[in-house]
Amino acid sequence: MHDIRAIRENPAAFDAALARRGLAGMSSEILAIDEGRRAKILAAETAQAEQNRASKDVGAAKARGDDAEFERLRALVAEKKAEIARLTDEAATEDARLRDLLLTIPNLPLADVPDGEDESGNVEIRRWGTPRSFSFKPKEHFDIAGVKPGMDFETAAKLSGSRFVVLKGAVIRVHRALAQFMLDTHITEHGLTETWTPVLVKEDAMYGTNQLPKFAEDSYQTTNGWWLIPTSEVTLTNSVAGEILDEGQLPIRMTAHTQCFRSEAGSAGKDTSGMLRQHQFEKVEMVSITTPDTSLAEHERMTKCAEAILEKLGLPYRTIVLCTGDMGFGAQKTHDLEVWLPGQNTYREISSVSVCGDFQARRMNARFRPAGGKPEFVHTLNGSGLAVGRALIAVLENGQQEDGSVDLPAALHPYLGGKTRIGADGVLV
Repeated sequence: MHDIRAIRENPAAFDAALARRGLAGMSSEILAIDEGRRAKILAAETAQAEQNRASKDVGAAKARGDDAEFERLRALVAEKKAEIARLTDEAATEDARLRDLLLTIPNLPLADVPDGEDESGNVEIRRWGTPRSFSFKPKEHFDIAGVKPGMDFETAAKLSGSRFVVLKGAVIRVHRALAQFMLDTHITEHGLTETWTPVLVKEDAMYGTNQLPKFAEDSYQTTNGWWLIPTSEVTLTNSVAGEILDEGQLPIRMTAHTQCFRSEAGSAGKDTSGMLRQHQFEKVEMVSITTPDTSLAEHERMTKCAEAILEKLGLPYRTIVLCTGDMGFGAQKTHDLEVWLPGQNTYREISSVSVCGDFQARRMNARFRPAGGKPEFVHTLNGSGLAVGRALIAVLENGQQEDGSVDLPAALHPYLGGKTRIGADGVLV
């Protein structure tokens, strides 16, 4: 959420930043509501002072036997009391109106984020690895002979409908190995603290990490008001909601492997084949809570953590910085990692790493106290380290052989009991 004081101080800069995201200037509407709210508050305070004075004078009038003045002042006290109640209610209404509006406005991009209307404006900043040259036409993951026995879309559709999959046998063992490998790497090499969190959260948590109110249709809500998390960014980030941390506690670096749930609203017709875009999937998430002066360096560090997973798996990828028109709602700046999928002959997103500044912290009221200073809002960052299902797709497609078997990355062999490949018959060998 945005700082109303910053908007008051420089509305032109606020509008210019929003314009980079394709939004018309909103400062005039915001400041009009804010001015009305502040006027109601000031009027209530003035009425309160008048009530206090009249209350003191009531006793004096009674003491000197001035009944007319006593009745006038008593009526004035009652009038001011009613006026204060009315103005307080009106101010609260305007305050809620202002907050509701601010909650729908995306974060402001950093100066070095490239301008652009959509993904065509994204800028590649580096590549790693060389896509393998195949002597045959590579298949998509769901068409590989050794994968088919372990990837059952028909049973999933019978159980749950479209955009679900049942994994079994060798394929689910590789999927589980990937998640374990990612967690172990982040814990032992990257210094993240493993965390296990609920997948059901209160509405406040979804507001805190800006899934609500704007993106309610993208998530699932239970009949008793809980929300299913779209990613453990929600739980990990909100773990510091309402807190005032000591500066010495920062940075806080966490990772969690969880189920994730997304309705994929608006994605009809996109990626309907295979398991690239599912309603239920797993991710190993990374979240950092930092001081304002270290968040940009932390963004680079987190990007390297995600890149390291792909490199250890031997998967070619590219890193891009998202333009203003393709960046997520809560981000100031985002790096996307795109892994090479030979079956599609293209790079596809497998991780987004974003720095949010104090945007989420203001929504959560998450602060820290600098040594000898007043509390300030923390900065929050989040990123996939990685999306497990998409990593599985990349491993299967990049390791496929002409006979339908799949060679698996050496990094996974210890997690598979020394097994090194999926045979063409779907058996781990």
